Amino acid sequence: MKYIFISGIPTSGKSYLAKRVAQKTNSIHVDIDDLRGEMKKNPKLKHWVNFFWNKDEEKYWETITPEKHWDNLVKQSETFWPTILEKIHEIKKLKKSAIFEGVNILPHLAHQDLDFPGIVLVGNSKRTVLKRCRENPRWGKTDELQKKEAEWFFVHEGAMYKKEANKYGYKSFNDFKKAKNELLRLLEK
Repeated sequence: MKYIFISGIPTSGKSYLAKRVAQKTNSIHVDIDDLRGEMKKNPKLKHWVNFFWNKDEEKYWETITPEKHWDNLVKQSETFWPTILEKIHEIKKLKKSAIFEGVNILPHLAHQDLDFPGIVLVGNSKRTVLKRCRENPRWGKTDELQKKEAEWFFVHEGAMYKKEANKYGYKSFNDFKKAKNELLRLLEK
């Protein structure tokens, strides 16, 4: 059994990559975002499940700094982490290879608790991130807010994911093909 994780910014292609590699390797694909519905029922987690959606997005982007935004994502991820670890342990009991992916699998958390490798996707361009934000809106309901969201995802979050990945020894990718090849290499080890 082999296990691997994919972390990275929203709209970077984590789910798409995980699905493709899971099919090719007959592995289970576990989208950590799917746990949000379950986490919403827990009063201790509900605040963080809805954290960004409960904000006035326009005001948020106008007043937040990149560091504070990253801090919010870290707090959210650390709050979710015990639930994420439970799911990982549950899947590992199935004794089948699995690919875990989601924005809340931050490199420092993976390094601290996971005994398997992973990669980080940071998106290949702001234009691609914006295209995906428009196709599948996360938060932004207007074109202007989607542009802002794409900029923050690609420029600011991407830099922080990359910094953490480097610090904890995980490779980060903006090229889908290279990321796919690395995942396949890690799964073959």
